[in-house]
Amino acid sequence: MPTEHIFATGAEAASDIAARIATILSDAIAARGVATIAVSGGRSPRPVLEALSKVPLDWTRLIVTLVDERWVEPVSADSNERLVRETLLQGPAAAARFVPMKTHAADAYAGQPDVEAAFAALPWPLDIILLGMGDDGHTASLFPQGRELAEGLRSDALTIAATPPAAPHQRLSLTANAILQSRHIFLQIGGPAKKAVYDRALAGGPVEELPIRLALCQQDVPVEVWIAQS
Repeated sequence: MPTEHIFATGAEAASDIAARIATILSDAIAARGVATIAVSGGRSPRPVLEALSKVPLDWTRLIVTLVDERWVEPVSADSNERLVRETLLQGPAAAARFVPMKTHAADAYAGQPDVEAAFAALPWPLDIILLGMGDDGHTASLFPQGRELAEGLRSDALTIAATPPAAPHQRLSLTANAILQSRHIFLQIGGPAKKAVYDRALAGGPVEELPIRLALCQQDVPVEVWIAQS
């Protein structure tokens, strides 16, 4: 079972997540000389990334990358890279090395081989993968009923190009294989609707139905979940 951290508000949860991340990254730098984290996009991670940017770390020894990315230019409001640059990679934290998931290729499928090569060159296992979860139970860009879902769950690759069944933009995403090649999996959820999906996922069932189960219903990587009640 995941370790749960329950807070009244998203702001309180975000502060606690940032502190926990900072501790693990600091320990990783001390132990191995480098620390690695992959973060998700969306609204929920923003306060976490803003708080983390203010933590005193040896940022020159940190590698930051993404759990997934929309195939849009980094200046787009939909770009997760833009979110990370505007929130986390500020001040001293700008010294961290950022590994993007968007290339100049025409589409995500053409860009995937170069992204795969860049990710294969990272020091695995990653120290932290910070996941989010959609109301449909998707995580990263592994969507229920997505045409690439089966491949994303079973591939030996680290990354996959995907077209969501409903959401806009092609995506580049970590695979289940990559997510489970990590030292720590963190999940951030907020509000009663997502808590209900989380509870359904924990109850068990096909990963294809609720892909977040790939992280929650396994025993190999420790999982911590931050739940904001409002």
